[in-house]
Amino acid sequence: MMIHPSYKEMIDAINATSEDDTVPVVSSRYSIVMATAHRARQLTDGDPALIKDTEDRKALSIAVDEVYQGKVKLLPESTEE
Repeated sequence: MMIHPSYKEMIDAINATSEDDTVPVVSSRYSIVMATAHRARQLTDGDPALIKDTEDRKALSIAVDEVYQGKVKLLPESTEE
């Protein structure tokens, strides 16, 4: 089964929003999984979705689309929370 967007597409989309082209925001699948899982928990807890057409969709699917579309910004991996 093909997943869209792929991890490669997501990494490229996230890094394209970086202000510093020399330092990638993310370089691993783990970072994307953690970020989307965190955002999905926020959605489940009642935070409003940042994209349209979310009716009848699961929180994780919404979170993936938000990250891919650049609605949710990720911090560089070297930045601590």
